[in-house]
Amino acid sequence: MIRRYGEVPKNGQRYRVRHGAYGVLLREGQVLLTWQGGIHNELQLPGGGVDPGESMVRALHREVFEETGWTIARPRRLGAFRRFAYMPEYDKWAEKICHIYQAFPVRRLSDPTEPEHTAIWMDLAAAVPLLFNRGDAAFLERLNGTAQRSVGGAG
Repeated sequence: MIRRYGEVPKNGQRYRVRHGAYGVLLREGQVLLTWQGGIHNELQLPGGGVDPGESMVRALHREVFEETGWTIARPRRLGAFRRFAYMPEYDKWAEKICHIYQAFPVRRLSDPTEPEHTAIWMDLAAAVPLLFNRGDAAFLERLNGTAQRSVGGAG
């Protein structure tokens, strides 16, 4: 069973399953995030939906580039969570199955190509309470705890 974060599904509401790939990209104690403006105005892990016929890893590479302008390497799956949400840009209710990967940011090739997205580097610990959804935050909390233990920090 995949853990759920966020709102409880609404009784009587039909949800379509939407798989997505999201990246945790760490460098020197910082994490690369995306600010999604417009109708959303939220800080998120970069990533998004898997298109028909597209592999999860291919979607991760594409979405990270579109939302940050960065290329990535060596993605490693950390886990998954689900959340129920209305997606106004598609006018649909979705059960989002969020597959989380850790990958290495390789190079910034451009500004984000996705409209109203801004790439932001932020201290890992400072990012956790600012993320829009609790599932993203839970994965960063877990990694932050691991990073602190590996350098002898307090738990």
